[in-house]
Amino acid sequence: MTHRIDDLIALFDGVFSAPYRTCLVSGDDEPLYRPAAHAEDLHRIIFAHGFFASALHEVSHWCIAGERRRQLEDYGYWYEPDGRDAERQREFEQVEIAPQALESLFSEACGRRFHVSVDNLGGPEVDRDAFAARVDARAARYRETGLPQRAEAFRATLEAFYRHGLSREAAIDVGRARLARA
Repeated sequence: MTHRIDDLIALFDGVFSAPYRTCLVSGDDEPLYRPAAHAEDLHRIIFAHGFFASALHEVSHWCIAGERRRQLEDYGYWYEPDGRDAERQREFEQVEIAPQALESLFSEACGRRFHVSVDNLGGPEVDRDAFAARVDARAARYRETGLPQRAEAFRATLEAFYRHGLSREAAIDVGRARLARA
């Protein structure tokens, strides 16, 4: 299966642009969530450098963010670049467990390999295996208890398109139907 970014954007936008006024955008720089500036604008999930994994990761954050956070740039979260000390890295990993667990489930639905990201080049050595185990445990819990509504709709859309070979339109219909269930 070819994983083209234009398919991913079309799938996301097809399910979420109308009901959530949100679109997925390939950016040239760091990822960023930008809420709509005006009522007629769309909120934008901007992912890094056209990378498929970055798009899945940024959508994961959006799927977790509540309505209030979706009105704030980057959901109101702090971001500290590479070189975080051990305490800041622990804080970073704590807030990344859930989104990376969703990203792993999205990757699985696409038939892609998932790699955790500790995102701290130049900082203290990080126990990647321990972090990966926490992400895996959260993904297992999502499988048992269910995903948040938007996350489940996106996962189902991806699975329909990438695993079951449905057309974009049919896969989007699957995602829309999942949204309608709530």
